[in-house]
Amino acid sequence: MRFVSIEHEGKEQAAVLDEALKAILLSSINEHFNKSWPCDLFELIQTGNFKAFQRWWRDQSTEEIDQIERSESLENLPLYRHPRKIWGIGLNYVDHASDLDEQAPQKEPASFMKPDTTIIGPGDRIRIPHQSERTTGEAELGIIIGEECRDVSVEEAKQVIAGYTTVIDMTAEDILKRNPRYLTRSKSFDTFFSFGPQLVTPSEIQDLDQLEVSTVLNGEVHRSNKVENMTFPPYHLVSFHSQVMTLKPGDIISTGTPGAIVLQDGDIIECQIDGFPSLRNPVSDLKKQ
Repeated sequence: MRFVSIEHEGKEQAAVLDEALKAILLSSINEHFNKSWPCDLFELIQTGNFKAFQRWWRDQSTEEIDQIERSESLENLPLYRHPRKIWGIGLNYVDHASDLDEQAPQKEPASFMKPDTTIIGPGDRIRIPHQSERTTGEAELGIIIGEECRDVSVEEAKQVIAGYTTVIDMTAEDILKRNPRYLTRSKSFDTFFSFGPQLVTPSEIQDLDQLEVSTVLNGEVHRSNKVENMTFPPYHLVSFHSQVMTLKPGDIISTGTPGAIVLQDGDIIECQIDGFPSLRNPVSDLKKQ
């Protein structure tokens, strides 16, 4: 299944996509079936709701579902705005490490955290901050946690994943290069984390390892790589970080980029992943405003 958050009548609301990728609001589903499913995607993902909704939805007849009104305007938003945690993974493809003249971690993921104030959604503007002269954008596959978990094994990790999404992560690279202790600041400026437009459940993905992730700038592919070439693949990342701290529903793990690209005022950066809609964001440099 595929889920989105859209603007409808001045509110941010969750919707499920039908086979034609038209949005059916959770509020419309509730009204039609006299149900009370959460109408906010973050709330729907919480333990007990998300899998229960999917099971229930699959049991509904096509005739009944066809009677529900579809949303005509589809203004995609971030999937949600206040996850408890956003984990980022640095240098998870060896090729990306070579771009930066750095050695890729081999024994443990190089992870960092970002605040929710970095979040933007599809079409929102990335703002290069005054403090940075060299900001990069990085396309990544995002993992969305669906169950509270602690100390899960790699084999168990699949069971706690709600789905996947497209991510564009930003780094003030010049700040980071001054001192590695500046990593948090270099990653934490407003607008430095775009995600959405779709949450794609694992059942929609035939072969996770074969997904190709591409960083695209102004229509030109800068760098692509497949998930199978990650040093630490998705299930490993979930397991590893569940041993650091309890993972909660809605937590995000952004799995690393095949290649970062320097952003300039007026650029459009995209994350393209096989089977996902493209995530696009325009870029403005605050120093030129």
